[in-house]
Amino acid sequence: MAPTTAAVQAAVETASTAETARITATLIRVTGDWSLAEDCVQDAFARALADWPERGIPRNPGAWLTTVARNRAIDRMRSAASERKAVRELTVLAELEGLAEDAVIDPAADDDRLRLIYTCCHPALPFDARVALTLRTVAGLTTAEIARAFLVSEATMSKRLVRARTKIRDAGIPYRVPPPELITERTAGILAVLYLLFNEGYSATGGDSLIREPLVREAIRLTRLLIALLDGSPQEPEAMGLLALMLFHHARRTARTDATGDLVTLEAQDRALWDSAAVAEAAALLAAADRLGISRGARPGSYRIQAAIAACHMTAGSPDSTDFARIAMLYDALAHIAPSPVVELNRAVAVAMSQGPEAGLALIDQLDRTRSLEGYYLLPAARADLLRRLGRKSEAGLAYRRARDLAPTEAERRYLNKRLAETSPACPSESSLNTHSAPAGKEQQ
Repeated sequence: MAPTTAAVQAAVETASTAETARITATLIRVTGDWSLAEDCVQDAFARALADWPERGIPRNPGAWLTTVARNRAIDRMRSAASERKAVRELTVLAELEGLAEDAVIDPAADDDRLRLIYTCCHPALPFDARVALTLRTVAGLTTAEIARAFLVSEATMSKRLVRARTKIRDAGIPYRVPPPELITERTAGILAVLYLLFNEGYSATGGDSLIREPLVREAIRLTRLLIALLDGSPQEPEAMGLLALMLFHHARRTARTDATGDLVTLEAQDRALWDSAAVAEAAALLAAADRLGISRGARPGSYRIQAAIAACHMTAGSPDSTDFARIAMLYDALAHIAPSPVVELNRAVAVAMSQGPEAGLALIDQLDRTRSLEGYYLLPAARADLLRRLGRKSEAGLAYRRARDLAPTEAERRYLNKRLAETSPACPSESSLNTHSAPAGKEQQ
């Protein structure tokens, strides 16, 4: 009995998630040609959509796709070798033909994917190119999907990807895991790319929607992959900390907006809506990362510290029982190893919650005078909330207007407009602090 269209589509989507990076990485290793590898993998999936409805879904879709992509690469390389009589093409052909048809279980596959991730995130590439290339080649997103995610045209994103591949070729960027003396630095760069992907999905930098779920899920999936590939590496505990951080934040996804799409701050969220399984996994991951770090003599890095901050929020029974004094101490530790104005802003919010709004406001005003967060809407938003709590409504209103004018998404602007309305003399003052800091401390949003 022929499979249904829905069954074929589901099988292709599952295989795309599981196999695209592996097959692409193997073809890149053999051919050295990124465009050829990507084209052949896409051809394999197109062939699956045409063949599987009639011939049935293969028992091992990954092996089937690998064979089709390999054969397509062989055909194209044969054509090129025939036209140019190039020795290199003939050598590559021999290696392609030597690939086992069951390459899906090849133990070298994980090595190929790790090489692919390190190449996509090579420091010689511009940061935006690293992100785009990782999404395209490792995550398997289409150029159009990546363009929509980052609010640029498909043509612009296509040019960005072409420039990245050209840079890899012209600069001779090696397709390999870096040598031991560079592994820590290079892995830190990969973690930064993955965290940026998560942040862009968790709190969009533009558009009508606050959350871009596909980007969040891809960031989590790629971080899981990296942890598996880093087994035994010194960077493994920090990668585990990053995954824990992502899971803590993502656990609140259904509670962060209401039925109309408006923002709901952490303290106002219905904690029954939080994903308890994700919270439990994140807590276990963080504990395992800490144990592993201690056993290897590795101090906590920025992601493990941020995950510990998120844990304080996510394991508290209520907003009032949150240990803000510990959170402020953790931000002190974070500022020591990864100083930034955003970290200082988050620390100021924690101080306000543990020591009173006056103490937090003094820190925020000091930070504001440095102009280091000029244009960052969360600074005036935090200041406005503290002023409102102190009953200084007119000053709070001015700060809310400033924050609203700087807010990047419509959902955040609507939220700030509601807060602005509450500063009217007719509205009673509220006692809760509703700042929502990001990206070094997204726990309030």
